[in-house]
Amino acid sequence: MLNNKNILITGGTGSFGKKFIETVLENYTPSEIRIYSRDELKQFEMRDLFSTEEHPIKYFIGDVRDKERLYRVTHGIDYIVHAAALKQVPTAEFNPFETVKTNVLGAQNVIEAALENNVKRVIALSTDKACNPINLYGATKLTSDKMFAAANHWQGSHKTSFAVVRYGNVVGSRGSVIPFFMKKKDEGVLPITDKKMTRFWITLEQSVRFVLDSLDRMKGGELFVPKIPSMNIIDLAKTIAPEAKIEIIGIRPGEKLHEMMISNDDSINTLEFDSYFVIQPAHPWWDNLKYREINGGTQVESDFIYSSDNNDQWLSIEDLKRIIFMQ
Repeated sequence: MLNNKNILITGGTGSFGKKFIETVLENYTPSEIRIYSRDELKQFEMRDLFSTEEHPIKYFIGDVRDKERLYRVTHGIDYIVHAAALKQVPTAEFNPFETVKTNVLGAQNVIEAALENNVKRVIALSTDKACNPINLYGATKLTSDKMFAAANHWQGSHKTSFAVVRYGNVVGSRGSVIPFFMKKKDEGVLPITDKKMTRFWITLEQSVRFVLDSLDRMKGGELFVPKIPSMNIIDLAKTIAPEAKIEIIGIRPGEKLHEMMISNDDSINTLEFDSYFVIQPAHPWWDNLKYREINGGTQVESDFIYSSDNNDQWLSIEDLKRIIFMQ
């Protein structure tokens, strides 16, 4: 799929971007991979891992807020993976319009750059926080999700296809709870928001593979959701620091007790497959019956909800140990 193709990844110096590039280089022979991000230090460090002399990679400093720069970098690109975002919930709560400028206006810039440069496919990374959002980060990602779906309709004479992937917390990614717990472990006290809290859990490798699979199977308009396990926050704490004291600090602003990836309002448009779900766009131009005839899938029940507390897959403490300490 990616052989002899030009690929652009926005936010490419993040945890996902590094794993994505590693996976692509191991399994495909792309013509060129372009890394687009605004942090020159991260790009400098990334060159040690993936040098331009040994790999078909080019590094570009830039921000998705900068439409002109993004247009230039997108020229000649076949596929875009849009991973750039402001992702920290507390940061978004206290810097709302900065988050809007990156997550919403930046998404629009990606869409327009893709259309103007006749990119074949664009897949955008979303989050479980975009489903029935209660925080600004989730609200901006829901807006972005809707924009990418709608872009398939108003593209005019262009032939670019847009889709979205939505998944939960990524094990060990920067800013996630695991590095935080590891740091607090030495202090002997782990701050926990609520003992009942649950989260969806996916590894970096799984997230990259799901994005690649979705990029391959997408028609344009879908929102792909993987079937992934849940974990309880107390089990995670016991896995990382079994001797540490637990301190309950209460739920932070914008935080949910449980996360959701498919709401009952989405269920009418949701198809279930063996390892994933597809939320079809609720637009008149989308043919639900035709999509199902061609691609298969089973319509979920009208009251279906996919949330981290009603999941049928759960990670035990032994599972968590294997995932965290054997990566």
